Amino acid sequence: MKKMCICIGILFAVFATGILVEIKQKSMQEELASEVFRFHVLANSDSNADQSLKMKVKERVIEYMKQELPYSDSVETTKKWAQDHLKEIEEISQTVIEEEGFSYVANAKVLTCMFPDKSYGDVTFPAGKYEALRIEIGRAKGQNWWCVLYPNLCFIDAVHAVVPEEGKKDLKRVLDDDTYDMITSKKSFRIGWFFF
Repeated sequence: MKKMCICIGILFAVFATGILVEIKQKSMQEELASEVFRFHVLANSDSNADQSLKMKVKERVIEYMKQELPYSDSVETTKKWAQDHLKEIEEISQTVIEEEGFSYVANAKVLTCMFPDKSYGDVTFPAGKYEALRIEIGRAKGQNWWCVLYPNLCFIDAVHAVVPEEGKKDLKRVLDDDTYDMITSKKSFRIGWFFF
């Protein structure tokens, strides 16, 4: 009987700890979501041609943003700039689509959407809802490409997935230590890693 009580106590403690960990992880994801603004491009389909087109659209839009998006010290400033420039972003995307010989329509919008766990260089974002500048190409049913516009975590070296150190410093500045450590940890977001 005593062993059974101990086993039940251990199971209850593990269960309660798991619930607390999930609550903490959700709270950290929500804090992270309030401090970042993502950029998301969805291809028409998973065909090679559509995936190649997606990357060309992404490259041209990033080129435009490098020239036109002023340095920002807040997520709200970056988000407002994106909302104010949706028409230009759509026009640039549409131009690339037509140059490449496609008849798809490009739609740009700022919205809140669900993202899965995603590693970006040496930074991992937990699944959850995030605000993003999203470009949808055609039916937008293909694999997507994404980066973070604020703070700027877009790759400086896309081949080796290197996240700019300046962007990581800005991210560390706006997040509490626990949240920053969570997203830069090499460990997964499973409950288990919180116990080690």
